[in-house]
Formats: sequence, structure tokens, C-alpha cells
Amino acid sequence: MNSPDPQLTRRPSSRKTSRSQAPTDAGPPPFGLLYGTSDAMQALYRQIERVAMSMATVLIVGESGTGKELVARTVHDKSARAGKPFVPVNCGAIPASLIEAELFGHEKGSFTGALQQAPGYFEHAAGGTLFLDEVTEMPIDMQTKLLRVLEAGTFHRVGGTEEMKADVRIVAATNRDPQQAVADGLMREDLFYRLAVFPLRVPPLRERDGDVPLLARRFVSVFNNNEKTPKTLSTKSLDVLQGYPWPGNVRELRNTLYRAFILADRVIDLPTPGQARTASSRVSWQDGCLQLPVGISLADAQRELILGMLGHFQGDKRETARTLGISLKTLYNRLEAYNGVPQESSSL
Repeated sequence: MNSPDPQLTRRPSSRKTSRSQAPTDAGPPPFGLLYGTSDAMQALYRQIERVAMSMATVLIVGESGTGKELVARTVHDKSARAGKPFVPVNCGAIPASLIEAELFGHEKGSFTGALQQAPGYFEHAAGGTLFLDEVTEMPIDMQTKLLRVLEAGTFHRVGGTEEMKADVRIVAATNRDPQQAVADGLMREDLFYRLAVFPLRVPPLRERDGDVPLLARRFVSVFNNNEKTPKTLSTKSLDVLQGYPWPGNVRELRNTLYRAFILADRVIDLPTPGQARTASSRVSWQDGCLQLPVGISLADAQRELILGMLGHFQGDKRETARTLGISLKTLYNRLEAYNGVPQESSSL
């Protein structure tokens, strides 16, 4: 993921703006990789400033789509480890049988398929930051081993005897309520307290008063820069964006704008607030039921079902996968495919 280009922030223009169009300047400068001037974001910035230069482990909590990885990267970039690697690991996407070898590495012949020695994420992140995303999805037995490493500061590769130093700063994240995850048996209580030395809560977009227009203009500016286009966002569209609750948070806002951006010739227009989420289709959810128009493709129907089910379970991927009758890995693969927006536009 690339850092935002400061040059994308335009200086105020002396030209008058058309009544039908909203200005598309990138707004105020970012805080690290984060954008927003709301009180909620300013409070988050102050907390990041305080914890970044420490060695404290950080647990980032927030709904899906709020930008937890960008918060983690900002903590890293503002720390004394900024010149060292930042290594993100999606704990929920790694099969339980492989996660120990992925984290700690393995020796040749330590298991079937281990044809040579391989370092793990802890070694790749040496001197820097290891970001454990979706940490509550990590198997309980692996949580025990992780806790042991955090306490001792050392680890062994799978099948190895050499003691390795764990020279990393741990930042973890979850879209669950971690205390509820402990109560549900999904997270060890002692690991929770070890990770949550300094908790950071990322506010959902609905709590970020005034940030929707700023983010919308920012995304359009980045899209224009990537596509070498001069498209603008209509004032009507800004009203639409501000009138929608954005259950998918900034990720949903970004993807909705990107779809509308692709469809627009020059001026980006969005439909009414209630239709904002499905701006590029005739699909709708009403009273918990998915309504599909005749003629919709199977791929589009599957996409809407998966995203709608994920929203119904408030981002709980494990429950979503169980209800849909698919594996957690399959769900992650589908979501990654649906999230095909240029990485440069990922600053929140």
C-alpha cells in the first residue's frame, strides 16, 4: 500500500465552482495515512502520537472498513522503527495447520512439504512492526504460543532448536468487541490483556461528523490522478453521501465512489441516499430480505448475498462463512476479489 502523495492536495482555486459541481480538492493534509478533521479522528490522532514512540503493544478495535491497517501503519511510521519493515498478517486467512510455520518459520523436513528452511513473519519483521490483523480469528492453541513468545521475547522455528530473538513491535487488530470475544471463547483473556496495553478505537464513519465530504473529494482526486481524468463530484452527490449511514464505513464509501467514477463521463452523480450502497445495480435489501432483479448475473447475485450477509452479522466473517456454508478462506478470497480498488486510494 503506497503512502498518499502530498502533491495530490491542491491549492484553493480562484475560479468559481459551478453550482452543479462540488469542489474535488483533496482537502487538509493527512495525519500519517489517515484523513479526517472530525473530533473523533482528532482524538485518535492524539492517542497515536502518544503511543507511537513507545514500545507498548497496541490493540486496534473498529468495525470492518474503518481503516485499522492504516492506523497500524501510521503508528509504525511515527515510531522509532519507521525505517524497518511493517509486516501485515491476516490471522483469519491462514489455515490453522500452517499458521505456526507462517509466523515463526520452519526448518527443512519439519513437516510434509517443508523442502527447505524458511523464515516466518517474525523474522521478516525484525526490527520493525508485526501487524496481526483479525487476531481474534487465530486458533486458541496458536494464541497460547503467541502469548509465550510475547512474554519471553524469543521463539523457535517449527522443527528447530535455535532460539530466535523476537525483535518486533506487535500491533494487533480486530473488528470484534475483544472482551466479548474472550467471553465467547474466541480469544484468550491473558492474550487480550497482553495485547491491549494501549487500545485504540477507530471510529466508524457515522461518528466522523463532516469527514464524508472530505474523504469523497480525496478519493475522487486520487482516482483522477490514477486515471489521468478531470472528473468532478456533483453537489447533489455530496448530499447523497452525507445522507447515508455507511455500514461498510470508509471502504464502502471508497468503493461506491469508485463504481460511480467509472460510470461517469465527467460529472459524478449518485442516486438517492437509500440506494447509495448499490449505486451500480438494482439490488436492494429490505426487511432482511435480498431483492434481486430478473436478469442479474449469478456472480453479481453471489456478491450481494455475501456482502449483505456480512453486514447482517456486523462484519463477523466466521459467522458469515458458517451461515453461507463456505470456508473462511473462501470468504476472504471473495472479499479480496470484491475489493478491487487501486491501492493508492486506500488512505482514510
